[in-house]
Amino acid sequence: MDSTSLKGLLAEHAQLEEQLADPAVHADQAKARKLGRRYAELSPVVRAVRELDQTRDDLAAAKELAAEDSAFAEEAEELAAKIPDLESRLTELLLPRDPYDGTDVVMEVKSGEGGEESALFAGDLLRMYLRYAERHGWKAEVLDSTDSDLGGFKDVTLSIKSKTADVDGVWSRLKFEGGVHRVQRVPATESQGRIHTSAAGVLIYPEPEEVEVEIDPNDLRIDVFRSSGPGGQSVNTTDSAVRITHLPTGIVVSCQNEKSQIQNRARALQVLQARLQAIAEEEAAAKASDARRSQVRTVDRSERVRTYNFPENRISDHRVNYKAYNLDQVLDGDLDGVLDALATADREERLAAQSG
Repeated sequence: MDSTSLKGLLAEHAQLEEQLADPAVHADQAKARKLGRRYAELSPVVRAVRELDQTRDDLAAAKELAAEDSAFAEEAEELAAKIPDLESRLTELLLPRDPYDGTDVVMEVKSGEGGEESALFAGDLLRMYLRYAERHGWKAEVLDSTDSDLGGFKDVTLSIKSKTADVDGVWSRLKFEGGVHRVQRVPATESQGRIHTSAAGVLIYPEPEEVEVEIDPNDLRIDVFRSSGPGGQSVNTTDSAVRITHLPTGIVVSCQNEKSQIQNRARALQVLQARLQAIAEEEAAAKASDARRSQVRTVDRSERVRTYNFPENRISDHRVNYKAYNLDQVLDGDLDGVLDALATADREERLAAQSG
């Protein structure tokens, strides 16, 4: 990035700092949150620029003094050696960011091939994500679910929200989870002790804070019904659960976990909004021949992104050749190892694209 562009970022950072110091801005929480995220995004860049400028100034001074006192020559060498690292760090910080990195997410886990065993595995994945959210202090909420006979899930939709306006939010950590997750283990339904392979699918969307895709009310069919618990038993005596069908796309979203029909309708619309936003972006990316990763839309075992092997306690992510033998810990929410590997691979890919 040229010096003019850097000056622009520094000026924007100073302006944001001034705005965030104004109490009137915080009357609009959505605006304050948006400004806070941008400020947090620019702050590391500003610190890196200032450190690099200071090091360059110190190097120039040390070189000048070294002409009169050789003791400063060693200091000049040390300062000169720091500059390439500082420049590399700044280059990395200036890489184009995913605009949704600071946002919350809507996630769907769906059973696939494998019948009841797949539904049980979908339940294991749900627990894994709930435990991961808990470890990070995020708020996770199940919006809707369809149980299986043995206690698993045919499908489940959840919302995961950060409690702070961090520049690296829930999406930045979980955005690579979309795809088919394969499990290899002896199912609870297997009497011969044979290892089976089944799969569950994960879909994940950034949850938009502001409406970006307009939804025509005439395109919606809204049905209400009574909330039900495990086994279909009614847990609510009023028709508070809501199912929304988006007629042009056939997308169906339901929500029954809120206390009122109005709340369930609002949450279902929010999930529909997120799904339509994801579809719109995929279409735009396809038209632009963007190489951005696309999520697998079918739960086909051949299109796997990750394998969970229980007999060997092994987890393997096939996109980055990651392998570890701590599957029990991963399923208990210790996902940072594999997520760090995916984030590092993505960063290296973007660096290579920029330099190329």
